[in-house]
Amino acid sequence: MNVVITIVLTIQLLSAVAMIGLILVQHGKGADMGAAFGSGGSGSLFGASGSANFLSRTTAVLATVFFVATLALAYFGNLRPSSSGSVLEAVPAVAPAAPAADAAPAAPASGAAQIPAK
Repeated sequence: MNVVITIVLTIQLLSAVAMIGLILVQHGKGADMGAAFGSGGSGSLFGASGSANFLSRTTAVLATVFFVATLALAYFGNLRPSSSGSVLEAVPAVAPAAPAADAAPAAPASGAAQIPAK
């Protein structure tokens, strides 16, 4: 089981790094220098953009692989046995010790009992 989780985690990390690299390499709409000054705004925001090129399709495939790997890791993370429970459930309860019958009376447990009453 640990081998499968390691493989899925490796796939997720590699797809994330590759996706970051591809996104940084891509050339955005209106990224020309003239577009910054208002003279090169020929492309519209919601207009027809044509078919997607190789980089954008590869980014979509890597995003899909990343999300599938994330879902697989979430699934494997919840496959723990239900009998294990919490760490605190495994600790045995400790009962307080009863005072001995022949021992001298102990001092008051709190400082409030030592305050004189008026």
